[in-house]
Amino acid sequence: MDVVARNNVVVTGPEHGPVVMLAHGFGCDQNLWRLVAPRLAEDYRVVLFDHVGAGRSDLSAWHPRRYATLAGYADDVLSICRELDLREVTFVGHSVSAMIGVLAVTAEPARFAKLVLLTPSPCYLDDGDYHGGFSAADIDELLESLDSNYLGWSAAMAPVIMGNPERPELGEELTNSFCRTDPEIARVFARTTFLSDNRADLAKVTVPTLVVECAQDVIAPREVGAFVHAEIAGSTLVTLDATGHCPQLSAPEPTIEAIAAFAGP
Repeated sequence: MDVVARNNVVVTGPEHGPVVMLAHGFGCDQNLWRLVAPRLAEDYRVVLFDHVGAGRSDLSAWHPRRYATLAGYADDVLSICRELDLREVTFVGHSVSAMIGVLAVTAEPARFAKLVLLTPSPCYLDDGDYHGGFSAADIDELLESLDSNYLGWSAAMAPVIMGNPERPELGEELTNSFCRTDPEIARVFARTTFLSDNRADLAKVTVPTLVVECAQDVIAPREVGAFVHAEIAGSTLVTLDATGHCPQLSAPEPTIEAIAAFAGP
């Protein structure tokens, strides 16, 4: 299968510039980077793509077994890198794609120069001293609600995820993005996302890493950012003066500045 078509890969920016690869989170597609990508493309070769099952990806390539774990998505990332012969890549993963990036980078570290984890969470479930932000009951309720009424769940959850209630257009955009996703694919991806536990994978990261968190984020609270930073040796932690889980939409300027400052030489 044509990897570029499968993942709707779009490349912008100077042909021989340093590579920045932008990966979107659950219920979204590459359009979520539209306020960030053009600015980065002034100096970087920007690689955008849709995860299989999202956006304009080839939906026929989606299979519930392959995408029941984040490893399936990480394999796709590596396939894109091989197909385009990408090297010295700075991978920017938003939300669940942060851990997809961790898996890809640890599988083939020689292909990547740097890793940016934007509002990451290696585990959403509270576990002993680890505060992931959700109890087991919270996760069960979330998944049951998604199963029974995906559109209703989307309308209720998207504004919570986005934050910034004084800017309702942001929550509406995320709601619309969720609603464009096939409910069956969304159900599988939600379980893959919210039931994954990649805490043990963080210590395997050997490339320079930037952890970007927001000052207020109900999905990935600051305790999680501190945990990720502590687990990845030599990583840098930046806290944006921003609210919500999607700063590339709610606070694009500081998001661009953080990525560009780290990705640069």
